[in-house]
Amino acid sequence: MNLHTSITRIVLSFLLLAPVWTFAQERIIPNDKIPSAIQQYVKSHFPSHTIVLAELEVEGVSKEYEVKLNDKTELKFDKKFKVFKIDGTVALPESVIPEAIRQYVKKHYPNNFITDWEKEWKHQEVKLDNGIEIEFTLKGNFIRIDY
Repeated sequence: MNLHTSITRIVLSFLLLAPVWTFAQERIIPNDKIPSAIQQYVKSHFPSHTIVLAELEVEGVSKEYEVKLNDKTELKFDKKFKVFKIDGTVALPESVIPEAIRQYVKKHYPNNFITDWEKEWKHQEVKLDNGIEIEFTLKGNFIRIDY
């Protein structure tokens, strides 16, 4: 076997195995090991709920925590324990929605409530109980509506 063939085999082996190394790894976190910042967030904003499942997902250098509550609400936190996504089936607590967004929904959709909220890199989005999704800037200024 010459050097070129050996290098080719090594490169091919790496390329075939690389996707396995980049898959996300998830593991369940026992309740007594859930980071205190996450526990405090849940106690503050969802005081009548309990955590039924907490998972840590690691993908490369990215780390996320997913928490499921007893009413099926799901919360996602970043590696600094900051919430960036909340999916619910009932009205989310007002305390988890930025004031400007709450006021916009109250004014334009007085008969509806927010079931989901997500903060992404350049914007925030909420979903109402009627299925309408509304996008806002990070500061809470209206951008657009998706029906």
